[in-house]
Amino acid sequence: MTETAAARRSRITPERAAELYGAVLDLLREVGYDALTMDAVAARTKSSKATLYRQWGGKAELVAKAVRHSKPGGSLDGIDTGSLKGDLHALTRRSDDCQMERDSALMRGLAMAVHSNPDLLRAFREHLVEPELADLRRVIQRAVDRGEIRPDNPAIEFVMHMMIGGFAARTMIDEQPPTQAFLISYIDAVVLPALGAPTS
Repeated sequence: MTETAAARRSRITPERAAELYGAVLDLLREVGYDALTMDAVAARTKSSKATLYRQWGGKAELVAKAVRHSKPGGSLDGIDTGSLKGDLHALTRRSDDCQMERDSALMRGLAMAVHSNPDLLRAFREHLVEPELADLRRVIQRAVDRGEIRPDNPAIEFVMHMMIGGFAARTMIDEQPPTQAFLISYIDAVVLPALGAPTS
């Protein structure tokens, strides 16, 4: 990206961007991805469509960044408790039960749109999936370096799958939203044993 293009895309302050992201998430919860329009975002936030397109390029990018922005705690780099169990518990505790319920409902609403919209899938992979995978790999690598888990354990490649699976399956199987208590018990009963990591 040229310096001129970067300057054009950085005119919105972080505070204003946060306000826009909040409005996008509210609209998503109200109407869903397919019915959400840049016109509606512009009207809700008293912005011009030209500003929105200049800053985010399109709806998919805006939605993916809004979802990423809503995730508490940012990067996992700040989480280092000295044990894998502690790190995964700390990761879970970044969201309270109310936030988890809201996130679960939002992601259920976006699931179909992600799989039927290549632009949204690409934006989600770029702004959500890949950064979180990279963060989680660093957490796992620290556990390997500490000798908590074997580097050749095949379950290492499926930690993200296990974490997302527990979060998503709670609603489908138990008809209840995910909670901190549920996910921590799931980590202790499923994720850590699969990795051969200490559970006590």
